[in-house]
Amino acid sequence: MNDETSQLGSALPSELRRANASALIYNGAGEYLLHLRDEIPGIWEPGSWSLLGGGREPGDRSLEDTIRRELREEAGLDVPDLVPFTVEEAKGSDGTSVPIQIFAGHWAGDPTALNLTEGVMLHWFRPEVLPRLRMAPTTRELVRRHAELLHAGHYGSAAPATVTGAVTTARRTPHPRDPSAPSSDGKAVLNVIGVHLYLENAHGEVLLGLRHPDSAYAGETWHFLAGHCEQESAVACLVREAREEAGLLIDPGDVEYVHAVHLVDAPGAQPRMQMVFRARRWTGTPEILEPDKCVSWSWWRPEALPEPLVPYTRAAIDGIRAGRLYTEMGWA
Repeated sequence: MNDETSQLGSALPSELRRANASALIYNGAGEYLLHLRDEIPGIWEPGSWSLLGGGREPGDRSLEDTIRRELREEAGLDVPDLVPFTVEEAKGSDGTSVPIQIFAGHWAGDPTALNLTEGVMLHWFRPEVLPRLRMAPTTRELVRRHAELLHAGHYGSAAPATVTGAVTTARRTPHPRDPSAPSSDGKAVLNVIGVHLYLENAHGEVLLGLRHPDSAYAGETWHFLAGHCEQESAVACLVREAREEAGLLIDPGDVEYVHAVHLVDAPGAQPRMQMVFRARRWTGTPEILEPDKCVSWSWWRPEALPEPLVPYTRAAIDGIRAGRLYTEMGWA
């Protein structure tokens, strides 16, 4: 649900406020696609995980047209089969109730390959992970209900909300710090996706590796076990890197998202989204399997981290300890 929803209460006559649609997208693994919103004061649910969607515009013949347009505009996403699932009530900025038509649809793609134009990222989550995420309780409950029906082999649907008239809403232009905003030459700026392992032992110590002095990045500096996404999901990348770099075996089902640092190392440098995942369980003892990258693995107390330490690694650990999901660095 995007900015248009929060604007309806104050910007439109009462008879035109019932024109919002969101998409509940799921895959064959029982995961749901959620959208991490910008941490910008004044927008709908800032810094929270939510569904993709928005307000009806004059060219939309129906709320299905609305949600299909929103998916294309926000993420370049086309979900062939979208069906009405239910109608939810949300609160507008003036406290009035705003009905939102929820559509459900199956999609099995890689969200990191999508061209996201609003918010921070898209990611798949299993329903049991949602209580650990910052999100509206109504969205969490919506996913839970759908997952239960899906598990039972069926789910019901509510009739679409009746909408009369058309809604005119102002589209949000890309935030100046949004990595999807065009560059000076008009081309979209692509972001590098890094994946990092946050591992705690039974003593609450965090696993860090000392980078090789000749490493292309952060030589002689402590850092997470990490790697870049290839043609794979972020969790698949994490599992692969843990095995290749340290001989650790991790079940994807034991992985949970805990933080992201969106950073620019220097003015004009390519932006990087550094995603951090926690493994609740693993098998093996950290080994030096790629000595050209890492020369030592050690466990450290979070309040007594080693020096030198990659700055965004420290920022991520601080964020995780504080319960935050997102940090920005280098954009100001």
